[in-house]
Amino acid sequence: MTIKVAVVGATGRMGKLALDLIHGSEHLALHAALDSKSELSELIGADVVFEVTRLEVSERVAQFCIDNGLKLVIGTSGWSSQKLASIEAKLRANQTAAVVVVPNFSIGSMLASSFAAQAAKFFDSIEIVEAHHAGKIDSPSGTAVRTAEMIAEARAGLTQPLIPGVGQPARGEVVAGVPIHSLRLAGVSAKQDVHLGGNSEVLTISHEVSSINAYSHGIVLCLRVAAAAQGLMVGLQSVVDASVRL
Repeated sequence: MTIKVAVVGATGRMGKLALDLIHGSEHLALHAALDSKSELSELIGADVVFEVTRLEVSERVAQFCIDNGLKLVIGTSGWSSQKLASIEAKLRANQTAAVVVVPNFSIGSMLASSFAAQAAKFFDSIEIVEAHHAGKIDSPSGTAVRTAEMIAEARAGLTQPLIPGVGQPARGEVVAGVPIHSLRLAGVSAKQDVHLGGNSEVLTISHEVSSINAYSHGIVLCLRVAAAAQGLMVGLQSVVDASVRL
């Protein structure tokens, strides 16, 4: 079966990668490539919509896809737990649609975030430092936010110590009780370090990609899973788990 894919944000870095992957796969076919001048009506007829833009655009695309019963893969940052809850409620009203939200398509990043969540049960002092290329507009990254949320979930019921200097701009943005520090630098693709401090020791879980090619396998996997998905799926781990059942 060939999956017809529409790409929203086709002129960006991730959009161009998605187009290359579609053209290079015998199981994927390009339905439409949308840029900022395109109409969302061009999405009609696609088996899966792949969206990598900005949050305000992503929200409009999500609403359109749900209204029209389309399957959507979101790679845009900024989807908070509150926004995801709203999407889940809307999906209950149209069960032919599905939304797969993946902050990071890298398998290595998925594993690093999972490792950090496991380690967080044993450390009270935790901070995240993430670095991306200078062209990345948003901060903190969606990956860092999701990692912080996973850490908070893993530490549910545990005592949360006060964060030294909380509220000072230089201490970063606190997400789910975890300070996140964002760097935007030339020469960097993407890097995240989770620092976990304990009694006379520090554990650092680090992940880095040197190019966007690291996201290729995850993107293709998401497109395959999304074509048969139902409801809301969040994170690459949920996609990997679902792919086993395909």
